[in-house]
Amino acid sequence: MKLIQSVWFLVRKDLLLEWREKNALSAIVLYVLSTAFVIYEIFISTEAAVWLALYWVITLFASVNAAAKSFIQEQGNTRLYYYQLVSPQAMLISKMLFNSLLMLVLALLSTLVFALLLGFPVQSTGLWFIVSLTGAVGLALTFTMISAIAAKAKNSGVLMTILGLPVIIPQVLLLVKLSKVVLLNVSFIFIRSDFIGLVAIDVVVVAVSLVFFPFLWKD
Repeated sequence: MKLIQSVWFLVRKDLLLEWREKNALSAIVLYVLSTAFVIYEIFISTEAAVWLALYWVITLFASVNAAAKSFIQEQGNTRLYYYQLVSPQAMLISKMLFNSLLMLVLALLSTLVFALLLGFPVQSTGLWFIVSLTGAVGLALTFTMISAIAAKAKNSGVLMTILGLPVIIPQVLLLVKLSKVVLLNVSFIFIRSDFIGLVAIDVVVVAVSLVFFPFLWKD
């Protein structure tokens, strides 16, 4: 019960700060709109494969930007204050939840903007939202974990890139494979095994993070 209360307190704090300053959300919205508009001006119409590639490139880079500052801003006296107030598990879970919410907004916004400007080539609409939203949350979880590790280093941006590449590749490959399938009018049975693999990666990321983050938090 105490863990849940701590997580809610931290998530609420991040949401209030974001509502007041609107740093992350405004940057993400501007990034998605400007990038989609540039693509629209260049391509006018795109093939389905190009549409998917552009969508996931935008989502991938936006997820990096959204999660990069998760723990960097919790430094010095602020970190010491939270260290005395909440458990490391509560801190990590709250950051993962907050970044997941941001990425869900991003995924929905990107799909809407792409559909309006570039068309919507996906035939399995329901499966598309399942895959894209799950993928967005998975990217948020992964980059939150990497941000927690990178925040302990002086050059956190470089370390985040080095750590993120080998971790994110399996996720991206599964997302691309699933996305190609849902372009067609198929049922969930066609993507079940790969989708389970995608969810399993997310579960492993969360489990590993919860095990190792307390050691980083105490350092």
